[in-house]
Amino acid sequence: GKNEYDLLVIGGGSGGLACAKEAALFGKKVAVLDYVEPSPQGTKWGLGGTCVNVGCIPKKLMHQAALLGNALKDAQRYGWNIAQPVHLTWSVMAQAVQNYVKSLNWGHRVQLQDKKVKYFNMKGSFSDPHTVRGLTKAGKETIVTAENIVIATGGRPKYPTHIAGALEYGITSDDLFWLKDSPGKTFCLTPFVFNVSLECAGFLTGIGLDTTVMMRSIPLRGFDQQMASLVTEHMESYGTKFLKKCFPSKVEKLKSNRLQVTWKNTELDREETDSFDTVMWAVGRAPDTETLNLETAGVKTNSETGKIIVDASEATSVPHIYAVGDITEGRPELTPTAIAAGKLLARRLFGQSSELMDYDNVPTTVFTPLEYGCVGLSEEAAVQCYGSDNIEVYHAFYKPLEFTVAEREATQCYMKMVCLREREQRILGLHFIGPNAGEVIQGFALGIKCGATYPQLMKTIGIHPTCAEEITKLHITKRSGLDATVTGC
Repeated sequence: GKNEYDLLVIGGGSGGLACAKEAALFGKKVAVLDYVEPSPQGTKWGLGGTCVNVGCIPKKLMHQAALLGNALKDAQRYGWNIAQPVHLTWSVMAQAVQNYVKSLNWGHRVQLQDKKVKYFNMKGSFSDPHTVRGLTKAGKETIVTAENIVIATGGRPKYPTHIAGALEYGITSDDLFWLKDSPGKTFCLTPFVFNVSLECAGFLTGIGLDTTVMMRSIPLRGFDQQMASLVTEHMESYGTKFLKKCFPSKVEKLKSNRLQVTWKNTELDREETDSFDTVMWAVGRAPDTETLNLETAGVKTNSETGKIIVDASEATSVPHIYAVGDITEGRPELTPTAIAAGKLLARRLFGQSSELMDYDNVPTTVFTPLEYGCVGLSEEAAVQCYGSDNIEVYHAFYKPLEFTVAEREATQCYMKMVCLREREQRILGLHFIGPNAGEVIQGFALGIKCGATYPQLMKTIGIHPTCAEEITKLHITKRSGLDATVTGC
């Protein structure tokens, strides 16, 4: 009865690979079992998980493509002679992005081989708490036993199956990044305007495509709502169309091969239609647990979300079975947190460490045309936790220097810092909308993680002339009612 492996990881995404490679450093016998079920439209990809293949990496590269297009417009104001009209060739961009993603797939395979981690390109399901049955695409079966098992299969996009034609004619973000031809005029449905839908709509608009986002409710659920509204306002001024309080009922294929979407406009109380080249669903993600056979292993999930319930040490209801990343209940769906959690888990299992993952004050960025970066609490969450009388919000509208000569609109360039009102004025949250928001927030995230206070930030000298330096000069409070527009040094 000795188990074949010290650790088996099911899922070759960011968290799973990080855990497997870290465990291998301790000289343990490790295996990774990973299989990508093709999307309903037939899209498939290699090792590396959502982030590498259909998430952060291709998204940021296509976002960059859109930014470059905007920069070409700015360049003329700076004296560059650029022949008009400028247009992007989707196939060239897509091929370049896909080639880079494939290089990452190969890199992950090489790393596993170098670290002597066994890789099985198979779909896994539990036979018992220590045994996993692997099945190849061709139906070949392999039985793997392990002392410890980590589930890191992440999630896959959901389809709104109540909408006629949704599965037949729609795509998701799983497909968008692997399209060989331009999606053309695109319709995107997102009930709460998830960040992936705004990011995709943003870069599609940025590369010159007619893009419409239909949202039933609030934008960027879970984020600060003032910031979310500014992001969508900018996108509207940038050219993305928004249909609010509308409910789609069906998608039909026309003789022209275009897709006709029918929806109910609740504000006008009427049915409306339009035709598109591509219909994309961004209605959330579901944990990829369907084929894992978790019940056989005794692993408990949240019946509402389907996610695996874990404790502070990433342990499931079965002592030697763990879970990390997007598949776990109550964790941020972010690549860096999955990687960190996976590494720390391996160190606790095999390296005599007791350090747990700290999920507080995790910074993140939404890569919309005007980026939004944040760390810590939203204003709403801070008020809920501490009460409005105990919160001070410092804020400012500013104009990036880069926007001046280019005569670019900067109405939505805005930042705010949420602090406690007590004497120390500890910073609870920082929010920034503007160019390179992720780069700006990453630096300040360290200070906030270390318990930075408002007076400490005011002693920090800004780097001039940058957008980030405006944070070090925040002095107007919302409570004062004064105009928060930055007019000079």
